[in-house]
Amino acid sequence: MTTRADTSCKTLTRGELLDQASKLTPILKERAPLTEGLRRVPTETVDDLLASGLHLIGVPRKFGGLDVDYGISLDVGVELAKGCASTSWCYSLWVAHAWLVGFWPLQAQEEIFGASPNVLCSSSLSPGKSTCTPADGGYHLTGRWEFSSGCDSADWIMLGVAGIDQRNWALVPKEDREIVDTWFVSGLRGSGSKDIVVEDAFIPAHRVVEVTTAGDTDLTGWAIHGQDRYRVPIPVLLGWDLVAPMIGVARGMAEEFIAKLTGTTGPGRTADSAAIHLRLSQACAEADAAQALMDLDVAEILRKGREGEPFNALERARFRRDKAFCTQLGLQAVNRLFDLSGGHALFESEPMQRLHRDAQAIAHRDGLIMDLGGQQYGRVALGLQPDGAI
Repeated sequence: MTTRADTSCKTLTRGELLDQASKLTPILKERAPLTEGLRRVPTETVDDLLASGLHLIGVPRKFGGLDVDYGISLDVGVELAKGCASTSWCYSLWVAHAWLVGFWPLQAQEEIFGASPNVLCSSSLSPGKSTCTPADGGYHLTGRWEFSSGCDSADWIMLGVAGIDQRNWALVPKEDREIVDTWFVSGLRGSGSKDIVVEDAFIPAHRVVEVTTAGDTDLTGWAIHGQDRYRVPIPVLLGWDLVAPMIGVARGMAEEFIAKLTGTTGPGRTADSAAIHLRLSQACAEADAAQALMDLDVAEILRKGREGEPFNALERARFRRDKAFCTQLGLQAVNRLFDLSGGHALFESEPMQRLHRDAQAIAHRDGLIMDLGGQQYGRVALGLQPDGAI
């Protein structure tokens, strides 16, 4: 059984949090082969993350979370991904889910965080193959969902549900779900993004929330917590947590590339090569540009939440576009360096091949594909109505 350190009384600054992350990065890198082999985040890594207090960035202050800018969790995600993209991916989602719990009625939040803030929640937010039927005081939920990253370590799971008006998510305790191990993949192997099965579980009404208007016209979370992140429509802020690992992978690839080539001489792919210089320069610029755009957008989003400014359709579409564009920049950086890394980079013992595979996996996420994520901005900019969620 996992023993989780009590971090609820810690007060951590931004600098201390980033220092904690940088101390974990080499440990995660050393454990990356183990993480891939297990196809989930190892228990010792989960313990290290909880002991560090890094997860508390997402937990509402009311329940022992840190009073820091939500954007710091993205900086942490970037740093951790330099060591292990799968761990960063799961960490980033656990933080995002802790934030999302704050949109539920207070009774549900108290059930999750009332005893301790050291609680992890995974998700599968598409309704999947599910049915949700009304019952006295709640609903009966049955279904199967895919791609629940970090579910092996989670105490609760957040599931999209079908059969109710609007778009709804339900909170389900681990006792009411079964994990089906389907995660045999080429990239993000350690994320453990397995299937979830629920059979006729009773879900009290207070554990089901309508998410379409949450943080927009429904300010339940803001009324409870008064934090800027709860006066922002969920689709506007959600998703950056998945961009951060891609930027970290790009930075990790650049570090590996530099380490491999520094001090090499002679013809071909060595530190003397102009082709190497140009590729490295371009890749680092792409990673820096992705980081800068993410930081700029998230700062704007949180400022608008803090000041209570509404988000118009073009802004929403722009933020969705930028999530995909930052991902594309990170992928370009990774591919640019890997393509000039030679045969040795293909060995399973080499971190570069793992970073390359993980980057491809991240870029396959629907919301991070430019052809999909960027389309809505073009429609709205041309005076058309969006034909997808923004």
